[in-house]
Amino acid sequence: MNAMAIEPDPHLSMVRPVTPRSPEGCEECLRLGSPWVHLRLCLTCGHVGCCDSSPLKHARAHAYAEEHPIVEPMEPGETWRWCYAHEAMA
Repeated sequence: MNAMAIEPDPHLSMVRPVTPRSPEGCEECLRLGSPWVHLRLCLTCGHVGCCDSSPLKHARAHAYAEEHPIVEPMEPGETWRWCYAHEAMA
């Protein structure tokens, strides 16, 4: 019986060392005065956007508009990564 190999997400090659551009909150929500639920950090450029549970879903919008699909949470202790292009953990 052969075990199926799990391929790494090809978008991981876009991950760079980044600094959050707006560590105090979602860039767009701060400009608009809109609330957010959780923050996501773009691992290609450092954009900080709000999660899909937030009213305006800016992290997802950024991922598609800029073609920067890999994010990680900005909550302390959370270490996962998400790929919006594949709708899967990265």
